[in-house]
Amino acid sequence: MDITRRTALSFGAAGGLTLAGCATFQSGSDLQGASADPGIPTSPLSPAELAKDETYWSQIAALYDTPKDGIIQLENANWGVMARPVMETFFAQTEMVNRESSYYQRRDYWPDMTPIIQQTADMLGVSRDEIVFTRGATEALQSLIGGYNKLKPGDAVMYCDLDYDSMITAMDWLKTRRGVDVIRFDIPEPATRESVLAAYDTALKSNPNVRLLLTTHISHRSGLMMPIAEITDMARERGVDVICDAAHSFGQTDFKVPDLKADFVGLNMHKWIGAPIGVGILYIRKDRIGDIDPFMGEFDPGPPTITKRIHTGTANFAAYLSMPKAIEVHQAIGVANKGARLRYLRDLWAEPLRDHPQVDILTPADPTMHAGITSFRLKGKTSNAHNVELARKLLEDYGIYTVYRIDLAQGACVRVAPSYFTTPDDVIALRKAITEIASAT
Repeated sequence: MDITRRTALSFGAAGGLTLAGCATFQSGSDLQGASADPGIPTSPLSPAELAKDETYWSQIAALYDTPKDGIIQLENANWGVMARPVMETFFAQTEMVNRESSYYQRRDYWPDMTPIIQQTADMLGVSRDEIVFTRGATEALQSLIGGYNKLKPGDAVMYCDLDYDSMITAMDWLKTRRGVDVIRFDIPEPATRESVLAAYDTALKSNPNVRLLLTTHISHRSGLMMPIAEITDMARERGVDVICDAAHSFGQTDFKVPDLKADFVGLNMHKWIGAPIGVGILYIRKDRIGDIDPFMGEFDPGPPTITKRIHTGTANFAAYLSMPKAIEVHQAIGVANKGARLRYLRDLWAEPLRDHPQVDILTPADPTMHAGITSFRLKGKTSNAHNVELARKLLEDYGIYTVYRIDLAQGACVRVAPSYFTTPDDVIALRKAITEIASAT
């Protein structure tokens, strides 16, 4: 009997290796729709109208599992839990990969991945030969920073206080690796579009030797959404390349990668898209691939290929094979609808507290400067200890889970990140809790 793509070896009851019946082999492509229909309702409403339709969002919420002990989960920015149809597909893919092992991976994995790469590139608005999958945005961005080969001693690289810790560490490392100066500047509070652009303009003008700028589309610290396209234009006019961290913007805001205008971008699929943990994307504009070194000396005889800019080793194949289902659910809900809902939930708690004399809201009311994530602190309570205690009090006294963030120039804070299963009652409970705590200080 021939063993083909659709057949596999099976083990007999006594543990002997047999070909009894030759169990049917389901490849990754067979299983991409293995879960139940996602059951996403449709609506004729605009995103702004749909954001307030609790009947619709209760149906979306039913697709997700939430903490069993009744905790109000408002820390959804670490990663996004999978919708149940995605989780079911992931489990099925995991079973298949575990069963078929290298027999599948060495023969059929890459043929199965080819349309997934194309589907992802289409969603990003780029060419398939401009992206490669990674295990997360951190891996993608560190590879871009470490591999950027246009620097020479005497040049400088720059970042701000709201950039992500691991990217800051990588930028600092360039001092040793490339012999460059490292410059940090701070984003003002309260931030406005004008003040953010002015801060970047001043920093670039004051440091004409800067050749590489790290930017973050949506800050994991405060939730501030930067005007990346304008910042990139500003940098390019001065001969400065931009690496953009889009880990938190992709999936909760409506854009294509070319809209950012940055030639080098790192993204996540396991935050706001809802893919399994361990799926990120590295993007390099095709004519700039050669400006990032091949990863750790990968052989790349040319022309430069993006797949040589990362080497993840043995990957979580099932996570990548589950991408079509994650994209299906994401697109069925709609990124504009997701973004409008998250902003609506954010506005229910943040805007009523904006004028509270004891509360600082760290993102402006301007909807172009935030998405769903927003951080806050009590007035004058800027230490790490103050905000560790504030997050603890919210959890232990009110059953609301948030997370403290540190290393902002103006002081630590507490981050609030709703999700697609979050209800207005959840964020109103948060607003009431903050009001009570602030009033008692």
